[in-house]
Amino acid sequence: MSYVPPHLRSSSTTTTTTTETSSVTLDDQSKLSYPSSNSHFNNDKSSAASFSSFSHSNASRWSSGSISTANRALARPDAVVPQWKPSERVLRMKPELIEEVCLRLNLDVSVSPDSAPAPAPIESFADMCLHASIMKDIAYHGYTTPTSIQAQAMPVALSGRDLLGCAETGSGKTAAFAIPMIQHCLAQPPVQRGDGPLALVLAPTRELAQQIEKEVKAFSKSLESFRTAIVVGGTNIAEQRSELRAGVDVVVATPGRFIDHLQQGNTSVTRISFVVLDEADRMLDMGFEPQIREVMRNLSEKHQTLLFSATMPEEIEELAQEYLTNPVQVKVGKVSSPTANVTQTLEKVSESEKTDRLLALLVEEASRVERSGHPFPLTIVFVERKTRCDEVADALVAQGLHAVALHGGRTQGEREAALREFRKGTTNILVATDVASRGLDVSGVAHVINLDLPKQT
Repeated sequence: MSYVPPHLRSSSTTTTTTTETSSVTLDDQSKLSYPSSNSHFNNDKSSAASFSSFSHSNASRWSSGSISTANRALARPDAVVPQWKPSERVLRMKPELIEEVCLRLNLDVSVSPDSAPAPAPIESFADMCLHASIMKDIAYHGYTTPTSIQAQAMPVALSGRDLLGCAETGSGKTAAFAIPMIQHCLAQPPVQRGDGPLALVLAPTRELAQQIEKEVKAFSKSLESFRTAIVVGGTNIAEQRSELRAGVDVVVATPGRFIDHLQQGNTSVTRISFVVLDEADRMLDMGFEPQIREVMRNLSEKHQTLLFSATMPEEIEELAQEYLTNPVQVKVGKVSSPTANVTQTLEKVSESEKTDRLLALLVEEASRVERSGHPFPLTIVFVERKTRCDEVADALVAQGLHAVALHGGRTQGEREAALREFRKGTTNILVATDVASRGLDVSGVAHVINLDLPKQT
């Protein structure tokens, strides 16, 4: 039976699976595994003893209800519970030293009273005892020392624990989940044609999803058979279908497009045992909560979940309580606080004067840098609506400034070109809606201007 959307289901409907920076606001007001301490990963020797090769048909459908044990056994091999340990040096760390490291790295780590202590932070990739191919790729890409979020989040993820992480953009958060995710996948039975992915990353926007997939590929470069797929809107769904049906290890997706593929039977959640919800607060802001819940409640019991959020509103806490089991909570710095090197300025102007004031500010900045012989600094202007985005970009270009618009109404190719030109400095002003407000890693941005006051702080 085909997937039935939640709002169309009756109570009797059931289905089964058969297979330094300034800010201005203008406003008018190796097969390794984890210990069985995580309830998601119970080391069931009887189920791990044998793995049947599995390939479901292209006509298979996603379960929107419970899946029987018998169907699960037919649908997929059980997830392997990797047994991972850090180096002996880390295992010998005393509580006083762990506390000292956390203080130095500005880490706040907490667990529930009835949970085991969190794994110690690790300040060396070598001490994490990673797969040799991953270590090779870490070295190839010039990573030498883990960032604060990596030092703590990676041991948590490698140990099989659920994680609730808070860290700002540019902190190295993507690698903090990408590397353990790859390690986890390497411990699983190989993906066959027709299999669903082993790991799933959900992100709020196409741009962030593409950035995440690029990093996953970077850390699996040496693994010839390791396959990833990017599943987002605005791109050819037929190509995505082909990739998914061929079988991939990791899917990085926006929630809506992933649901589309589940509805069409192009993939399934039956083999997913590692889930990442990145920028979860942003996904909730964008109305993706129903899709997130739909995916999460259909996962197998044996899975590990990592949730990352820049803020901790009540909705995120509720989501974590429902879908994370005894998570280790890791915060880097103070949650939702402004970065230390940001100077913030508020200018109150009427709605009708906003664009003129913006033009005056940026034209004045252009004249200043021209006199000094410096290039125009990278600047992002955030607006609320797509039409306003285009209007502001056009007004800036009319003043002789290099500006480009980025919003959801542009084609995927146009969005990628806009970001590429901005990153290279070919265009130094990016006018964008909230599709660029979270998670994108663009170095060297000097000014961020909110033409419209953010709906949420």
